Amino acid sequence: MNKTLVIGFGNVYRRDDGVALVVLNALRERLGRPPLELDQDGFDELGYQVDTVLLHQLMPELAQTIAPYALIVFVDAHVGSIPEPIREEELEVCYKPATVSHLLHPCTVLAMAQELYGSTLRGVLLSVRGHDFDFGEGLSEPTAALVPQAVERVLELIEGQPACG
Repeated sequence: MNKTLVIGFGNVYRRDDGVALVVLNALRERLGRPPLELDQDGFDELGYQVDTVLLHQLMPELAQTIAPYALIVFVDAHVGSIPEPIREEELEVCYKPATVSHLLHPCTVLAMAQELYGSTLRGVLLSVRGHDFDFGEGLSEPTAALVPQAVERVLELIEGQPACG
């Protein structure tokens, strides 16, 4: 199986914008690994078949980190302008402006990894509907209810990866 990196990003101190941490920790539990604490990002644990990292925003330096992986799953929150509770988007490798406060769009990170390191990556953005982006910790009930479905979809994406050959 090819290696997968699941990147959660968002602000854990803005309620539902922190859904990525909850999704990552539920995934880590399914993989038999301990949860990430608020002061951990997962970079010191890279080396598994499926790795997880948590970021506040996407930065250019991430291109080097993602270069050796076959599949990158980005997990983030979205607002009500997107109708689906969980939206899955197959990402193009392109330079695209970021939305809201995230420094880089996931497509741009993929493009940088390809251009700088010759990587051929598949990228998927899985965004979970947020309802409360006020200051504070913890998810709203409607967003928390979407976490198991998001984790299942991440696992399906991982299992759908072709074997190394």
